[in-house]
Parts: sequence; C-alpha cells; structure tokens
Amino acid sequence: METAEAAPATKWAREYETIYILRHDVDNDAAEKVIDRAKDVIKRLDGTLTKLDNWGKRKLAYPIQKSNRGIFVYLKYVGFSDLVAELERNLRLLDEVVRFQTVLLEEDIDPASVAVDPDEVQYLHVEEEEEAEDAELERARSLGMAPRAPREYPSVSAPEGDDSTSASAANADTDTDMDTDMDADADADTAPDEDTKEEG
Repeated sequence: METAEAAPATKWAREYETIYILRHDVDNDAAEKVIDRAKDVIKRLDGTLTKLDNWGKRKLAYPIQKSNRGIFVYLKYVGFSDLVAELERNLRLLDEVVRFQTVLLEEDIDPASVAVDPDEVQYLHVEEEEEAEDAELERARSLGMAPRAPREYPSVSAPEGDDSTSASAANADTDTDMDTDMDADADADTAPDEDTKEEG
C-alpha cells in the first residue's frame, strides 16, 4: 500500500518597507549602484522586491552631516527575518547612505502568491531643478513651516534742530521747578507772619 507524500509546509514570509536616504550630492551612477546592491541582497536571500520608488531630493527634518537635503529611495519587499538584517548591514557599509529605516507591514504572506509588476521595480532618475526647490521653500514659508528672514525696521531719527531728548529733559526740569515752587508756597502759608508777631 502506497503512502501519500506529505506536502511541504509553507514557509511564511513577511512584507517590509525600507526607506533610505542618500547624500544630496550623489550622482545617478552611485545611486544606481546602491539600489543594485539592495536588489542583489533581496534576491540572494529568497526575497521578492515588489515596489521601488525614487522620491528624489527632499528637505530633511534636521541636518545630517551638515546637509539639509537628501535623496529618498523607497523599497517594498517580501522576505524572511534574516533579509532585513542583511539588507541593513549592507546599507550601513555604503558611504552614500546617511540614514535608513525598515518597517514591518504585514505577516504570514505566502511567497508563492506574491505578484510583481515590472514597471513598479524600475529605478527612475529624478532630476530636480533649482526653481522647484525655491518653489518648495516659498510654499513652506507661506504655510508658516519655514523660518522667515528677520525683518529690518528703519531706524527713527529726530529731524535736525528738533532735539526731543532735550525737550523731555526740559519738561522734567520744569515739573521739578513747579514742585519746588508749590512747596515754597505751602511753607509760606504755615509760617507765622513777622508783622503779626510784632503786634502780639
């Protein structure tokens, strides 16, 4: 009697996304070498790249290596837990990569059921013009998200011949003189009259 062979157990994979940032001055050839290396790691460890997107040069939330801009690249792939560690190890070794982050999107995925659209995994170069950069900065300023240049207020100077400072000082002197005169009048009212003394 023949025994039916047991079907091999399905090895469940996970879906991840990794975003890495390249230095802003990296040229297209160097950027393509980085993505080729990432693709190689994913393929070598039985993973499947499902989406690749070059987001282009963007403003960073805070300066990294004295730079405010970087080139953002997005990867979405299906693989096993050892794939993430190896991919991040490779990204860490590349001088062009300044930051990266991986997020787990979904668990228990059958690797055989993953479909790949060839157009989704093509690396396209994004050329960014200076005008677009200026427009982005201007838009951020209009929304109150970018620091504005400090305003310069014109200095106010008194016209020649009009010394307002000395006028204020003169008014202060006049007030003091008036107080003194009033005190003198009050003393005169309370002091006995000399003529009255003689009569008494």
